Amino acid sequence: MVRRVVVALLGPVPWTPPGIDPVAWRAALAEDVVDLLATLQEVETAIAATPADRSLAEAVIWPGTTVYEVPTATAAAVLGAVTGYDQAAVIAADAPDLPGLSVGKLLRPLTTRPVAVAPAEGAGPGLLGIASRLPVPQWLPEVDLDAALPADVRRAAPHPGDVAVTAAWRRMRGPADLAGLDPAVEGWEATRALLSDHR
Repeated sequence: MVRRVVVALLGPVPWTPPGIDPVAWRAALAEDVVDLLATLQEVETAIAATPADRSLAEAVIWPGTTVYEVPTATAAAVLGAVTGYDQAAVIAADAPDLPGLSVGKLLRPLTTRPVAVAPAEGAGPGLLGIASRLPVPQWLPEVDLDAALPADVRRAAPHPGDVAVTAAWRRMRGPADLAGLDPAVEGWEATRALLSDHR
């Protein structure tokens, strides 16, 4: 059986809704992503953080969740730290309403391709996440989820077809992303509670 792990990566969150404490906002987003990952079938879940964010990671994880401490908040650092698995995915910890199906779509191409990426919805660069067979292909570049594009990863591959591009999903990086949150959709409880407290 293929062993898979999905890791929520705590990176910087440059935008916070007006009137909300940035630390509380970041924690709520991360908590919702971790909660979603914990419900997934046939994968193990973990969280990754730099030493400065270790306390935040410990505050939002479920008991028994692995915390990977990485020197930089990049997907490449996380993938390099993961051992004991056949496949790994790294997801940005600022997508509170991410459907579990999107994570499954990111992992599915690894049956035939070494790497898959999911773009971040909206204007500008950024990825929602990246998945790779392990060990990581030597050609995989340093991937910063805040700055990379699918084309950057494809350019580094021996063949562009080695990198599957899956469906995009929004990260909370600005007012337009916040407006896309659907109150009728289940999940994102911590983010929902924080927003309702400030209306």
